[in-house]
Amino acid sequence: MNKLIWIATITFALICVLRTGSVRGQTLEDAAQSEIPRPLLQSELLPGKASAADENDRVPMATGFESANDGLNQASEVIELAQNLGEEGALAKSEEDAPDETVGEWDPWEPFNEKTFWLNRQIDRFLLKPVAKGYNAVLPDLIRGGIANMFDNLDVTRRLVNNILQLKLAGAGRELARFTVNSTIGIAGFFDVARSAFDIAQSDRDTGQTLGVYGIGPGPYLVLPLLPPLTVRDFFGFVADEAMYPLSYFIPTGANIGMTAVETISDRAATVDRYQGVEDTAVDLYGSVRNAYFQRRAADLKK
Repeated sequence: MNKLIWIATITFALICVLRTGSVRGQTLEDAAQSEIPRPLLQSELLPGKASAADENDRVPMATGFESANDGLNQASEVIELAQNLGEEGALAKSEEDAPDETVGEWDPWEPFNEKTFWLNRQIDRFLLKPVAKGYNAVLPDLIRGGIANMFDNLDVTRRLVNNILQLKLAGAGRELARFTVNSTIGIAGFFDVARSAFDIAQSDRDTGQTLGVYGIGPGPYLVLPLLPPLTVRDFFGFVADEAMYPLSYFIPTGANIGMTAVETISDRAATVDRYQGVEDTAVDLYGSVRNAYFQRRAADLKK
């Protein structure tokens, strides 16, 4: 239940951010419109011809009206071409500012996201990572792996439902088989017997992925406190996935908080050394994480 309260709080905060972002976007649009090039005067576009025209005003024309008209027609054609290019340039700029799922990394809230990313990194650096290292030092590999397997086994509802929604019936069948085997022979999921003995692979699906399969775009990139990187679409998918976690409805709040803490530490302990090199060497860690996230989610939609 405490998960749902926390998710509701984040949803309210997100709505506030979205409203602020829309107002800011309108302001930027107005500013972009004010920068559309004005039609160029002939004297500004062709200063050499303008000075020549001034001299012709002082010297009698010997070539006749026909050559003068040809010169004016050519100048007007050049001016019209320049105006068309200016309009096309303004249109191209507005199209670049618009969200495009093929481009991927749409990050209009980058200042907010960077600050939140920095906060999450400090929490990970000074709290979560040291605890995860202690967790790895105290517990042997067999116990840590068994705890991770149990949490993974409990998350079957999310994978099963989204396999069905995506019409991945073979994946849904594998998830049912894995849950049955691991919950019985695997002793409540402590051992992944389905994989080790029967070679039944997991079919990992989530609600954000399902929304993408049905044509809903990812929306802006979003970094929230104490949560992994998301897009707006994946945030609402995350809310739905958390609501499908079965034990949240059957155990007391205190026990639920304890399980959430252990699961978070278990997940971090499994990756405590995996990204150490990236953290130490990346020039732009925020940009690297964002890029990796969009690439991974794009690959998820193609599975």
